This record gives sequence, structure tokens and C-alpha cells, in this order.
Amino acid sequence: MPEKETIERAREDAQEGKAPTTQAGEFVREEIHHVREGKHGARSPQQAIAIGLSKARSAGVKLPPPPKGTASARKTAKGKSHRTTRRPSSKRSRAITGALKREGRSAASHRALARQARSAARRRRSSGRARTTRSGSRRSSRRK
Repeated sequence: MPEKETIERAREDAQEGKAPTTQAGEFVREEIHHVREGKHGARSPQQAIAIGLSKARSAGVKLPPPPKGTASARKTAKGKSHRTTRRPSSKRSRAITGALKREGRSAASHRALARQARSAARRRRSSGRARTTRSGSRRSSRRK
């Protein structure tokens, strides 16, 4: 369950007209803090981010479903934001918490997060979107 402050911060972002990803960033930030303070661990920075995004979706942030994974996983993620919230089974939540507690804490280190940010930026750079903007800027410089 996300903290009240996090939900409030995300709500403020929504009122200011910020993107859903910015709103979701608050939940990811909270998750990173949870790992750092030892509430639980994470296997990788990506796992901590995924947990934060999942919490954001269930809190009602209009995020698209995760791109990878099985079709059923995408379907449940898509339906989560519309569905009335049902209490998760206590056995499952205990098992998840136990498994996360056994994971390491280094996933939320500055080094690991910096590596994740760099690789994400590299992925964005190689996408077609970046290529089109670069070619556009080249054209404008030729005209002068």
C-alpha cells in the first residue's frame, strides 16, 4: 500500500497537468526509499521500478500496461486501473514480502541506479524518435 504522502504528491502532479509517467515517478521514488531503508530488497533496479509502476497503476495513474510479458499479464495490468480494488490474498502477500526481504539492498544504490539510467537513455537514443529529430535538426542547419 503506498504511503499517503506519495499518493498526495502524485495527485498534485495530476492536477498540475503533468504526464502520467511523472505521477508514477513518485511511486518509484517511494519504492527506492523502501529498499534503501531496508523494508525489503530488490533483485535489480528494474525490479524496484516495476514494483513502483505496479503500485502507481493500482493507485489509478493512467499508465499503459507493461510492454513485455505474457498477454495475460498485460491484460491484468490494463484491467487493474479500472477494476474495483479487491484485497489480495494474505498468503500471496506474505510470500511476496518474504521473497523480497531475502533479496539484496544494492539494487537501490546510487551506482546501480546510475547504470540503469544510462542504459535507459541509451535505449531511448537508439529509437526511431531520436533519429527523426536529429535528421530534422540537420536539415535546418543546411538551410542557413
